[in-house]
Amino acid sequence: LLMGEFIGKSGSITDIYRGINKGLKKIPGRLAIATVIGNALFSFVTGVSIASAAAFSRIAYPEMRRYNYHKGFALGTIAGSSCLGMLIPPSVLMIVWGILTEKSIGQIFAAGVFPGLLLMVLFIIYVFSMALIKPELVGAGTATPVETDSDEKIDDDVSTGQFISSLIGILIVIAAVLGGIVFGVFTPTEGAGAGAFIGLVLGLLKGMRYKDIIDSILSVGRTSAPILLLLVTAALYSRTLAMTGLANAIESLFIGSGMDPWMVISVMVIIWFLLGMIIDSISIMLLTAAIFSPIAEKLGYDPIAFAIIGIIAIEAGLLTPPFGLLVYTVKSAIEGIDPDMSVMTIFISSTPYWMIMLLSMVLIINFPEIATYLPGILFN
Repeated sequence: LLMGEFIGKSGSITDIYRGINKGLKKIPGRLAIATVIGNALFSFVTGVSIASAAAFSRIAYPEMRRYNYHKGFALGTIAGSSCLGMLIPPSVLMIVWGILTEKSIGQIFAAGVFPGLLLMVLFIIYVFSMALIKPELVGAGTATPVETDSDEKIDDDVSTGQFISSLIGILIVIAAVLGGIVFGVFTPTEGAGAGAFIGLVLGLLKGMRYKDIIDSILSVGRTSAPILLLLVTAALYSRTLAMTGLANAIESLFIGSGMDPWMVISVMVIIWFLLGMIIDSISIMLLTAAIFSPIAEKLGYDPIAFAIIGIIAIEAGLLTPPFGLLVYTVKSAIEGIDPDMSVMTIFISSTPYWMIMLLSMVLIINFPEIATYLPGILFN
């Protein structure tokens, strides 16, 4: 979290977004595609999808408005692609899942890389296809920016040097943190410390001030304190389940139901979707991971692949009405830019991304190698 805050405050993500946007000038829907790619890169340095949603609502939406993008399509792209924040490592959900199920966090990190990239590619294919089928969604070929009353304007005026320096900085953070964890140089906890330090150095080099550092630390404190409290209560919850035998009873119910394994997994996914309508992703995981993971293992599913399936399903729940948190985050972030935009419009526009996430889950269920191939290489 602290690493992501420092890098966000440094302005590196804005530089990279501008650079990608500038390099895609001839491609239909370039701003939306740049948003998806930018979200994927930002995901490698922050473990929270809500942070991605808030950041790109402020970075990308004003620019898409200027180029006459359909407002719903623009905001749906931001909300949908921000889900990559929890799937591409380092991810808070991956860490929490590893703690709750006592699985290797490093292996779960590695398992998320290919599914995350797959999801990114599917998102880009959807955006590109819609740009060809319905060009009015992406400004109908508007070549000249449309003036708006927003002061938050982002143009293509970023130098090659700025783009390259920001990109190199992000890549150094990714290589240092993930590489160090995967190759056993340090634990995920130590990797977080190393990443936060490198993020601080990058922020200082990019002109981050003392006030920005303090704001970042306070912001992380406000975010992480509830998560840590939830983890403590989750430990009590798991112990209570074990002592009362409720976990074993639920396991026996699923396994003894006579349903095929894919049907059991489908029921789990539906439960995750339903919970996603009303509570946040970490709370969902705390309630279900310790119960569902052993059941999936007994049904013959690889526990690491199942972790990725669960994380995608839980993240998809954050796009599900009536209380999808990612949608409300986007709505809150654009309040000063476009106060008349309705929450339901964002929900409807993010539905295609929800469906793509469902497709990716089906692919991983049927081809678990998508998730297990990289951990198999790095940890065996």
